[in-house]
Amino acid sequence: MILPGARIVEIKTTLSGERKEFNCELLQRTKGEVAVIYRMPREVQLEDLLLPQNSISIGYFWEDQPYNAYHWIDEQCQTLALYFNICDNTRISADQVAWRDLTVDVLITPDLRCRVLDEDELPDDLDRDLRAYIETARDDLCADPGGRLSEFEARRRELLPET
Repeated sequence: MILPGARIVEIKTTLSGERKEFNCELLQRTKGEVAVIYRMPREVQLEDLLLPQNSISIGYFWEDQPYNAYHWIDEQCQTLALYFNICDNTRISADQVAWRDLTVDVLITPDLRCRVLDEDELPDDLDRDLRAYIETARDDLCADPGGRLSEFEARRRELLPET
C-alpha cells in the first residue's frame, strides 16, 4: 500500500534539543495519524537485537498518543521487534512528521520480552508532570506485550498485504 512516489520527512527532536531527520516513504495518512516505511541502510545492534541491513521499519505516528511505534520486520515480513518511543508534541503535515523524543523507549521482542530502555538518561531536574506522563506511557506500553505484538502484526498485514 505504499503510495507511489510519496515521501515524508520524520523529524525527531530530543529533550536536549538535538534534531535528526529521516527520509521515509509514506504508507498511509489519515487524520492525526501517519504510517511510514524506512529501510535500514546498515545493520543496527540494539541491546541483544540485531537489525540486519535492508530490514524494514514501519513507523506509526499519532498526534494524540504519548508514543510512536516502529515495527521492525525482516525482508520476509517476520517481526524482529516493536520499538516504542515515548514522546509528545507530535505534529503531522503534508510533507513531515515532527515529534519530541522523551528519552524512554520500550522494546518488545517476539518472545514477548518487554524492556524499558534509557530511563536512566532522564535528567534529574525533569519536570514532575512530564516524568509522570512518561511513567504512565511506559506502564501502558508494558501492560500487554503479546497484545501489542498482535496489534502491530495485524497492522502490517493491512498495510503490506502483498509481501
